[in-house]
Amino acid sequence: MPLNRSLKYFSLTNIVVGDMIGAGIFIITGIFLAALYNPIIMIGLWVIGGCIALCGALSYSELGASFPKAGGEYVFLSELFTPVLGFLSGWVSFIVGFSAPIAAVALSFSEYGLRAVADGTMPEHIVYYKKGVAIAIILLFTIIHSLGLKSGSKFHNLLTILKIVIITGFITSGFIFGDGSFNNFIVENKEVFNLGHIKTLGLALMVIMYSYSGWNATTYIGSEVINPVKNIPRSLITGTAIVALLYILMNILYVYAIPADKMKDVVSIGGLAANYMFNLSLDKLFSIFIAIILLSSISACIVIGPRVYYAMSKGGHFFPMASKVNRYNVPAISIVFQSCVSIAFVIFSSLHQIIVILSFSLGIFPILAVIGVFKLRIKKLSKFRSPGYPYVQILFIMFSLTILVLAYMEMPKESSIALFITGMGVPLYYLLGRNKFNKTQRKKNMST
Repeated sequence: MPLNRSLKYFSLTNIVVGDMIGAGIFIITGIFLAALYNPIIMIGLWVIGGCIALCGALSYSELGASFPKAGGEYVFLSELFTPVLGFLSGWVSFIVGFSAPIAAVALSFSEYGLRAVADGTMPEHIVYYKKGVAIAIILLFTIIHSLGLKSGSKFHNLLTILKIVIITGFITSGFIFGDGSFNNFIVENKEVFNLGHIKTLGLALMVIMYSYSGWNATTYIGSEVINPVKNIPRSLITGTAIVALLYILMNILYVYAIPADKMKDVVSIGGLAANYMFNLSLDKLFSIFIAIILLSSISACIVIGPRVYYAMSKGGHFFPMASKVNRYNVPAISIVFQSCVSIAFVIFSSLHQIIVILSFSLGIFPILAVIGVFKLRIKKLSKFRSPGYPYVQILFIMFSLTILVLAYMEMPKESSIALFITGMGVPLYYLLGRNKFNKTQRKKNMST
């Protein structure tokens, strides 16, 4: 049974925004400010990250309009290069591209939830509490999105609209009514800039790009888009621009609200900002709001990821059960597969480990996909010609490669794990391909 084309521009844009605005904007600034020393540099990296994401969105607009199918990079790389690359991108999506972000956001939801209910003392076995809540949230959204795309998309639209209202309201009220100072942007730094700082910049920018991940969201569900040549590009560009603006304003607000030395290594940075600008009660209230915001990101990933595995299975490059749809016309088995991997990440990994590994993994295949735009133009297959070609693509490729190299130099262990996970897909591809060949041969033998 094929997937139905039922998604319009509004729902698609909400999927992009919902997928992009996840845990990153609420945790990364505090974690990396300690290593960057200067809040202006941190904000500058968020601006650069937004520009890179927009370049990627423009490139994927052309790819998505030309190949309006479920699967995203799996389809692009398989069609333009080789099915091996397509499979590897899907494999990475399965292990870390979607499953790991779901785990990371679910754990962040627990972090903010705890900040909202804590009275200054931490309950016993706090780690088990966080992991238990994260698992419960994953299971809840697994059930919701197994009951149909139409009902699931309505629920997701509601969460995304609520997310935008909360963030814009926080930014506006913070600058108008909150206690803060632009003097917080002035920080004396006597450190001599060296290679170590350059590597740290690369690592920070890589993780910031994780926060921007989702700028390609609607290309993963192309089979369910009405008028994809028009709606996929519009949703990608609009959604990415909205999120980039919100991210930059949020980081300016963080620095306005909190002295730089007070936000270093703080995970729940949004709650701390509310505390400084208003009071403890609003800290708790905004922590609840952020927890609600994070639900939309979990929802988006659970919508998008299974469509990749569905497409891979249809192409004979994944487990056959992943292509089965239930009576609500959604790939329910793929949804359950993904949720199981996410729960495993929650149980066996920490939030920091998940973020570094998935950030590196997510940076590899978009580079190859954007290179595919050149091949698309050469073959004259483009159904939508993205503006800025070829400069947009060149900028994206150059920045992305530089970020990966610097990040590897800074954290080789976690980066190597990401490469190892990617490499594991090669033997699996040929194993699944052999099984497909054997099944075809058996069918031929039975027919004769």
